[in-house]
Amino acid sequence: SESIDDLCWLLTVWTSLCHMEVGTDVTLTCTYDAHYYGKLSVCWGRGAIPNRGCANEVIKTDGNSVISRLSERYLLVGGLGEGDVSLTIRQVEESDSGMYGCRVDIPGWFNDHKHQLTLTGGEGKNGHCSLDSCV
Repeated sequence: SESIDDLCWLLTVWTSLCHMEVGTDVTLTCTYDAHYYGKLSVCWGRGAIPNRGCANEVIKTDGNSVISRLSERYLLVGGLGEGDVSLTIRQVEESDSGMYGCRVDIPGWFNDHKHQLTLTGGEGKNGHCSLDSCV
């Protein structure tokens, strides 16, 4: 039925593989339509995205500014007001490799947008990693 198809679409998690070069900065892209939804809270974490919040949270915003950060190496340098909540990791280290998840907290049940990216060693593309699809 149509409602089941809609629910399945809402639960979709976008994934991407990103190659990094140690010692450089890398940006993991995550965006949402702030003009439509307004300013929303967003978190980035390490590992798979759980049912609520972010696992091993590295940075969080309330929609206006960053409210918590694990390290000064984690930055949100995009326009928060425009829905650009891409994560920049400064001076990437080998220990930074692994899965990262971005959760955009859309109000309502099962509405959150989720992106997962996996950082691996190797040559990066201008230090910028993006998904094939946007939220």
